Amino acid sequence: MRENLVEVRHLKEYFNISVGMFSSKPLKAVDDVSFTIRRGETLGLVGESGCGKTTVGRTLLHLYRPTAGEILYDGKPVGTKAEISEYRKKATMVFQDPYSSLNPRMTVSDIIGEPLDIHRMYSSRKEREERILELMARVGLNSEHASRYAHEFSGGQRQRIGIARALALKPEFIVCDEPVSALDVSIQAQVINMFDELQEQMGLTYLFIAHDILVVRHISDRIAVMYLGKLVELADAKEIYEHPLHPYTKSLMSAVPQPDPRIARANRRIVLSGDIPSPLNAPSGCPFRTRCPHATEACAASMPELRDVSAGHFAACHRIGELN
Repeated sequence: MRENLVEVRHLKEYFNISVGMFSSKPLKAVDDVSFTIRRGETLGLVGESGCGKTTVGRTLLHLYRPTAGEILYDGKPVGTKAEISEYRKKATMVFQDPYSSLNPRMTVSDIIGEPLDIHRMYSSRKEREERILELMARVGLNSEHASRYAHEFSGGQRQRIGIARALALKPEFIVCDEPVSALDVSIQAQVINMFDELQEQMGLTYLFIAHDILVVRHISDRIAVMYLGKLVELADAKEIYEHPLHPYTKSLMSAVPQPDPRIARANRRIVLSGDIPSPLNAPSGCPFRTRCPHATEACAASMPELRDVSAGHFAACHRIGELN
């Protein structure tokens, strides 16, 4: 069993939203989420748009200050300014949109070298240039690209620049926030394979955020499913794909396209009724109960605990035993 590199305990991220002239209301983007990421593994985080996936990733890196909860890295808490500064040398992020995450006024060389400048990770200009060219080569960019600007590149090339920037400080942990969702399908496969190769070569640990189940299944060792700010299921990638336990996860998995026509015809699509409630007015108890065909009064009364149903397979549902 590999040791835990990242541990998240009861993480909450609330944003105060103005609802009147002098009043505000908390939007519970992330509400009491706990999980661990083992050293060298990829944890996939999936769910519908607006469920809080990106907020988890950004809060994990303290781009947002957590409302409550604790983040531990390599067994040590991350909270003070000095701890966060040290943590950011070891943990970084690849952003979703390669078109808006790169400064249009900076050359590729300066974009990739910025983390080195901030943390003073070189002793001479020559060492800085050599490190930048090494990073570019690692992600499949040519040395002549160094003096160009971001607008001169395609979406896939821009994302490679973003990945090179994320690797600049030789991190151990990378939050990948939907890094292929803005790319063409043909380019997606190349970038995903590159993430796999980088992990093998550099011993990286990933939190891979996405809404595409097939992408997450391909790259992840374990998968966590979120719904309306809550974690509803967590298990090994193969286990959660073949034996989902939570009604929401079952619905997600039923929507995955099947290449075999016979399996596709036999597959029963589980269509959910209604829309996702607003996080500003989340339902009481289980957040999924307003769309769940199996909901009871107990579901409205309390939020089910995320518990270990079978070896390493966690689910949060009051009726988990009856439905499986």
